[in-house]
Amino acid sequence: MMHSVENRFIAIICGAMFVFVAPLLALFFTISSERVARERLQNIELLMEASGEALGKPIWDFDQQGIDRIARSLMNATEIRAVTVRDAGGNILAQLPVGGIAGTTASRSLKTAIAFDSIDGVKEVGALEVVVPNPGILSRFSKDEWTVLAILLFAVTIVFAAAFVGNRFTVIRPLMRLTAAIEATRRLGSRHRVDWTSDDEMGALAANFNEMQDRLEREETELKIAHDRATEIYNLTPAMLFSLDAANRLSAVSDYWLLATGYAREEVIGRNFTDFIDPLWHEAYRLRAKTTAIDNDNISEVTLPFRKADGEFMTVLILETETTHGGELSLSVMTDVTALKQAESRNHAQAITDHLTGLLNRQGFESALDDAIRNADACGMQLACLFIDLDRFKWINDNFGHAAGDAVLRRTVELIRTTLGADDVMSRLGGDEFAILVAATDVAALASEIGERIVAALREPMPIAGNELSVSASVGVSVYPTHAANASDLLLNADMAMYARKRDGKNGLRIFDASMLDTARERHEIEQCIEAGLKEDRFEAWLQPIVGLGDGQIVGFEALMRLDHPEKGLMPPGRIIGIAEETGTIGRIGDRVLDKAIRHLAAISKLDGTQYTYLAINFSPLQFELSLPHKLAALLLKHHISPQRIVIEITEAVLMLDNPEVHAVLKQLNEFGCRIALDDFGTGYSSLSYLNRFPVDIVKVDQSFTRSLSSGTADVRRKSRMLIKGIRTISHQMGCTVVAEGIETKEQWQLLRKLGVDNGQGYLFSRPMPIDGMLALLENDSEAKAANPA
Repeated sequence: MMHSVENRFIAIICGAMFVFVAPLLALFFTISSERVARERLQNIELLMEASGEALGKPIWDFDQQGIDRIARSLMNATEIRAVTVRDAGGNILAQLPVGGIAGTTASRSLKTAIAFDSIDGVKEVGALEVVVPNPGILSRFSKDEWTVLAILLFAVTIVFAAAFVGNRFTVIRPLMRLTAAIEATRRLGSRHRVDWTSDDEMGALAANFNEMQDRLEREETELKIAHDRATEIYNLTPAMLFSLDAANRLSAVSDYWLLATGYAREEVIGRNFTDFIDPLWHEAYRLRAKTTAIDNDNISEVTLPFRKADGEFMTVLILETETTHGGELSLSVMTDVTALKQAESRNHAQAITDHLTGLLNRQGFESALDDAIRNADACGMQLACLFIDLDRFKWINDNFGHAAGDAVLRRTVELIRTTLGADDVMSRLGGDEFAILVAATDVAALASEIGERIVAALREPMPIAGNELSVSASVGVSVYPTHAANASDLLLNADMAMYARKRDGKNGLRIFDASMLDTARERHEIEQCIEAGLKEDRFEAWLQPIVGLGDGQIVGFEALMRLDHPEKGLMPPGRIIGIAEETGTIGRIGDRVLDKAIRHLAAISKLDGTQYTYLAINFSPLQFELSLPHKLAALLLKHHISPQRIVIEITEAVLMLDNPEVHAVLKQLNEFGCRIALDDFGTGYSSLSYLNRFPVDIVKVDQSFTRSLSSGTADVRRKSRMLIKGIRTISHQMGCTVVAEGIETKEQWQLLRKLGVDNGQGYLFSRPMPIDGMLALLENDSEAKAANPA
């Protein structure tokens, strides 16, 4: 049987014969035959020329015998078929064969002239004509030439046969054995080798094939071992493993999966996985591929209930990944998270519940608020949010302890619950802040009524740990959708209304209105101005002189904070201080003002007559940190100012804190040499007791008493004089200097001097001014006296 490789080889050899060898042989035949024909014609022409010379004398002599003899000798030549001798007149002298032969395409005639050299010269005496054949290509060769040609063809045949036999034994046979080995491997499954060895390319091919077969056999063995091991691991892994095919049918399950679910393998293989899932969860399972794990986009996850063999459901988390075979198979792990989900539910309940009161915390309230808004939209209802803040809770916590504070909170919840309906939602947002959701068609009136009931219920003292503790509440109310378009704005606006109630005096209810947004916006602008002022160093310390009322000489200066905004101008210091105390920036502002005030005192001290003047600096309660004495000492040392020239002005609010840290700071400042001034004396609840409990050196009479001296009512003027006189008497007996604030008229100055008040300050003497203006004032009038009173 001829194989295709061998057929192609024979075709190539034959093609080479026809393309190269055959044309070369034809060319050889053509060239050789032409050469032979040419040589024969030349021989005949030479013979005719010799014969012509020989015939000249016989024809001249009319020797007929000589002519016949020469004609016969020409006929004996191999290539001449007929001879004709003619005389000069064209008469035939000799003709062989007799009668001649007719000319054909297979023959041709050759003629030559017969001449004789006579005494008179060369004479043409006749003509010789011979007929010779036109030989074919094959007839032109001789036997020798045919022998050479036969040898050449034999050599070509030998070469062709050798190539065929060599190809058969060196190429075809090993290829047939290789083909047989491949076919045997395909049919039988075992790895067959090629039985062939040689030192050529076919031997290398056979060796490489055998080596490949050995390697494949080893790899198949390893793959089988790996497959067995993977199957064993798949089944022995303590996890619920399963695989799905492209049609979502179970193709494999692990032993642990069967153990956990209670099914047998033959029951589940080939079944659709959704057969084990509640129909309500089919869509969630179908969309599982869209829910990918965070760290791997190829892994989908879904949590759903799975029905076990006993009919019970367990909550499982399924993580699924597709194989690299175009999604034809997937590998999934199923984890029983029933206990975890139950724990999550408990934890969620705990996460949204306040542990102290059992109410919703802020997170739970925000979720309930979102749900309540959706329900209100669906039912066409209105929703009110009540924001409640206890007014004196921090004081109770600080003075009676956290246990008492917790008891107050629990009692507060009990009292508030009595004012609420069954569907109202209550939450503790944190600390002493509570929020309530109320839904109704006319919810504003209902919320106001509930808020008033809450305020009234919390006015009554609470018996806590043997004490009667009074707690009041500030309540803010906002209504959806009247005051807010979403949950966050509703809560924010209720909070804003509550703070407005606190600013108006606490212990009451306030309903949100649009003006609060303006207030909040203004507050935000002030906060931004404060931050910009700190960043760009715009805070300044302006000075107002403090004058001795007896002689009108300047005895000191009060440093007052000012913020000169490039667009808004001078901003109200009281508003800035209040917001700075709430935002915590008061400390940074105080440090800037303190540094500049002491720097200004150092500049004033260079003028004659001002070396003993003092500087009064106001401090917020939040500035009384343990580091304050060290800061002040460093500044005084830097500017060479004596501590005795510094007066620390504090208000009753600082002393009311009754904070041990504040007491320690005041004590350190007093021991350092600084004096303490009690500002706005007479406006608090128990100012007189502070003179005995704290190291006060200066008492400043509030400007409201000074203004009352000029009242149009005689009784008011009389009482004001008595109060100021009493303050002066008590202060002097306690060793304190008395300073009156807010002096604006000479009449007030004269009265205060008669009442024995030591010093005073006010617009009558000078308005607060920046350091440049104060230096100019002092340089123009070093004594800085006002006109003598009449």
